[in-house]
Amino acid sequence: MNLNQTVLTVAPTWLWVSFSLGVLSLLIIDMSLFGKNSQGISRKKALIESILWITVALIFNLWFGSRFGKELGLEFLTGYLVEKSLSVDNLFVILLIFNSFRIPNKFQHRILFYGVLGAIILRALFIILGAKLLHHFHWILYVFGAVLVFTAIKFLKDNEDEESEKLKENQVVIWLKRLIPTTSTFKDDQFFIKEHGVRKATPLFVALVVVEMTDLIFAVDSIPAVFAVTQDAFVAFASNILAILGLRALYFVLADWVNKLRYLKPGLAVILGFIGAKMLIVDFVKIPNWVSLLVVFSVLITASLGSWYVSRSQEKKRKKH
Repeated sequence: MNLNQTVLTVAPTWLWVSFSLGVLSLLIIDMSLFGKNSQGISRKKALIESILWITVALIFNLWFGSRFGKELGLEFLTGYLVEKSLSVDNLFVILLIFNSFRIPNKFQHRILFYGVLGAIILRALFIILGAKLLHHFHWILYVFGAVLVFTAIKFLKDNEDEESEKLKENQVVIWLKRLIPTTSTFKDDQFFIKEHGVRKATPLFVALVVVEMTDLIFAVDSIPAVFAVTQDAFVAFASNILAILGLRALYFVLADWVNKLRYLKPGLAVILGFIGAKMLIVDFVKIPNWVSLLVVFSVLITASLGSWYVSRSQEKKRKKH
């Protein structure tokens, strides 16, 4: 059976297959070019890779919009921007995980690669399931909208110190250590080593599990968010996947100053609150796609410039004193 007959999408089966194979090929190229050594990834190399990923996404967006229509092209771009902004917030949590488990910089890229690979598989399953639910049960829109509004409120209340403490007392870590023998020893970038004849998981593997579980939690926010922008399963899938593909490189670009993005969470709260409200009133008021794109873009620019300005002002004051 054709895939676009089982889920709501304009994309034919060949496009799903071609896109998936293309993503897999890009991941292999990415790992071979940017992950060959264990010396970590320099910021310059990470910046080049980030630009390449964004360029690939925008080129595909232009092609898709020209092939399947301007409206779907706008939906794709809006979904991409929403997921990209949520990914930046995810980077902060990943940074906390690496600090909590004291993962050396030179080993972080391997965890991020497999973390992204796992995220792609999870998102694909969640998006196809979400599309099927929306196709058969319209009221799911209201559930998704309520989830986003609740998440927006939670974002405003989140405390960074509390997040760090939660990681240290993570139940997944406690459960994993009970299930699998673990060690605090590193041996290159291996996930498992033999210690006194016993096969044990290194901190790299434990950190990878926590990263995957964290992405599972983030998917609860991002999947409803993308379905508030589009109800086309392929648009939701492709925009989501292309946004997280560059997450590994983006981490090494932003790792040193992600903490300075002080207005990111309030900005995300505004975006999620807006698209959650859009979902809740969809049967009464239809907000055009260009308006959604304008709101998302404007909030992101305002939050970024505001964070940069305040950080620069504080840095100048410190230098004076």
